[in-house]
Amino acid sequence: MFEDIEFEIEAGRARISINRPEKHNAMSLRTQAEIAEALWEADADKRVHSIILKGAGASFCAGYDLASYGSDVPLSRLESADDKGMKRRHREIDDDIWQLERAQRYRMAAFEIHKPVIAQIHGYCLAGGTDLALLCDILVASDDAVIGFPPVRDLGSPPNQMWVYNVGPQWAKRLLLTGDTISGQDAQKIGLVLKSVPAHLLEKEVEFLADRFARIDPDILSVNKRSVNLALELMGAKTMQRLAAELDARGHKAQSADTFRKTVKEHGLKSALQKRDEVFGNSRVRVDVPDADG
Repeated sequence: MFEDIEFEIEAGRARISINRPEKHNAMSLRTQAEIAEALWEADADKRVHSIILKGAGASFCAGYDLASYGSDVPLSRLESADDKGMKRRHREIDDDIWQLERAQRYRMAAFEIHKPVIAQIHGYCLAGGTDLALLCDILVASDDAVIGFPPVRDLGSPPNQMWVYNVGPQWAKRLLLTGDTISGQDAQKIGLVLKSVPAHLLEKEVEFLADRFARIDPDILSVNKRSVNLALELMGAKTMQRLAAELDARGHKAQSADTFRKTVKEHGLKSALQKRDEVFGNSRVRVDVPDADG
């Protein structure tokens, strides 16, 4: 049924697993479209009380697949090979915003569906992985998970902005002004995830929570999820997502972003990422001890 994800329903829950382990589950546009489709299908299914979103292999999601990001999903059933040259790409800033908003509509499904979504985070949860995870209702991480948004160092800003609603302005700025990462254990301390557990207990912890949800009428779950999310909307959360896409497009016009793209073209993506990140050395933020001491 799907190419990039696995989908199953069992014991009152749906499980959606990103299945691109060879890329640490980096998401193409098709991946995001399939996740959204599965989320809405689970939301419509009367057997489902909650949804677990996770990743196959070593990571939850290492970001966006920049090599094939927008090449595999038609704009509509009307699109043909003959008219692709006339469609929006990324030539102008409005084209960029339009494309960012298009992808954002897929990711917003986790926030907008009625049933609770649990993000089960292990390994890397970077860049686009955080865009996806932070739109879920509850985040549970392994202690050794690596969470962050390194592309803010040169490419722009997160096209989904839920950071400030989870950790407040100071920690949002600390992480987004540097692109530094944080462990699952420290992410719990600042409220970025609900809970962090040893890696071997992660699945058990998430399934335990899904068991609790399975005992509650889905209509009641919906009422309470939507009550909290409407409160977030009254605090501007939904408007902020719209603005986040526009701000990211603005960041794409920075000189550093242009330099990054040229490096990718001349030396490849791996080289560009290495050149960007090596000057930062150890990028791990530590919550309880001084970062400057090593």
